[in-house]
Amino acid sequence: MIKEFRLPDLGEGLTESEIVAWKVAVGDTVTLNQIIAEVETAKAVVELPSPFAGVVAALHEQPGSVVEVGKPIVSFEIEGDDGGSGSDTGAAKREPNLVGYGAVLEASGRPARRARTFAAPAAVPVVEVASAETVTPVRAAEPVAPVRAAEPVAPVRVAEPVESKPVETRPAERPRSTPPVRKLAKDLGVDLEAVTGTGEHGLITREDVRTFVGGGDLPAAAQELAGAQVQAAGLAQAPGERETRTPIKGVRKFTAAAMVASAFTAPHVTEFLTVDVTPTMELLARLKASRAFAGYKLTPLTLVSKAVLIALRNHPTLNARWDEANQEIVQFNYVNLGIAAATPRGLTVPNIKDADRMSLLELSTALTELTDTARAGKTSPEALSGGTISITNIGVFGIDAGTPILNPGEAAILALGAVRKMPWEYQDEVALRQVMTLSLSFDHRLVDGEQGSRFLQDLGTMLADPGMVLAMV
Repeated sequence: MIKEFRLPDLGEGLTESEIVAWKVAVGDTVTLNQIIAEVETAKAVVELPSPFAGVVAALHEQPGSVVEVGKPIVSFEIEGDDGGSGSDTGAAKREPNLVGYGAVLEASGRPARRARTFAAPAAVPVVEVASAETVTPVRAAEPVAPVRAAEPVAPVRVAEPVESKPVETRPAERPRSTPPVRKLAKDLGVDLEAVTGTGEHGLITREDVRTFVGGGDLPAAAQELAGAQVQAAGLAQAPGERETRTPIKGVRKFTAAAMVASAFTAPHVTEFLTVDVTPTMELLARLKASRAFAGYKLTPLTLVSKAVLIALRNHPTLNARWDEANQEIVQFNYVNLGIAAATPRGLTVPNIKDADRMSLLELSTALTELTDTARAGKTSPEALSGGTISITNIGVFGIDAGTPILNPGEAAILALGAVRKMPWEYQDEVALRQVMTLSLSFDHRLVDGEQGSRFLQDLGTMLADPGMVLAMV
């Protein structure tokens, strides 16, 4: 029996995902929950487990293909039939064991905080073909490719006399296309009903829209406007040899949309404070030499993160969210600390859950795991959502200060500048000290200037004199 596995919604409400790589090939025998593919969502690359145990009969999509949720991506040949006969053991093998993204995480060895339930993929109907001629029976022992039900054929119109007025015909249903293609057509003023789809089963692709625009099928004025929009959108058909065009998708597409939404929704305010962090750097050196911290990775980011968590106890307004839909301010009584990470797929901000409950040793371990996972491109969507406040370490690039953009849904983000040795006033004299600039951006709807300033001041006080933590906790 042939079973189709359709691309599920991986718990993010997404409409499409990209097939990054197949881990199986046609003819391979797979077990239940065996990883069969890597799929890139808008946030991360996740591993997709098999909901069936059987033999791979067909792979419907190639690596690099963007697939709509609900579309078949792989077919399996499994034991049993549709009649419901057989032992319970056989029935159990036929039932998918995919319960939303929680199962994806569990199968990948990562914990899931919440799970969504997915309906079992529908079995492919068996189509019997009858005709006047003798039909050669299919041998049961041979693997059979999945049979698709024939699509209804539109009735053929009888040609009218040449003298008669041509009749404009339109399809009864909306042309098949993906949301990005419909968005492109709308931006360019293209009526999709006039475009011929060259994709599978008549699917209209981006290239079909571009070809329609470039072929002069639009009125002159619309053609000129659409041509300019195509050029502006980076969709020109014949780019120069000195240009490279890269599709905007995956993590970079999600990040761009999130940053635009944040920049034009939350009123940003950024404040700066330059601090003599020599005592903190000296403490860092002592901790690294301590037996208690042997084997742990300690950096300035580790100590600054701990200081941020302590400062939030006295300034909880920076750990909140503006709920526009319900006209409420949501105050978080926990801290999911986001850490911006540059990865080969773009900027991500995974967060450490309940970081405020961690000791310095636990925080150090969590930061190391977070950065290693992000750089390997294995960060789960679960780790990329639910953050309450973030830190971005621009100092690793030799940058002193910046104006970081808020992560959507958060009230504040702190940028750490590079630690530099500079002439500094120390005990009424000029001395060479280690100095860092802190840049704090916050949502002025949630955080007043006084609140943001006092938080930044307390943070600077702890970094200039770590002993002051005893007076703040």
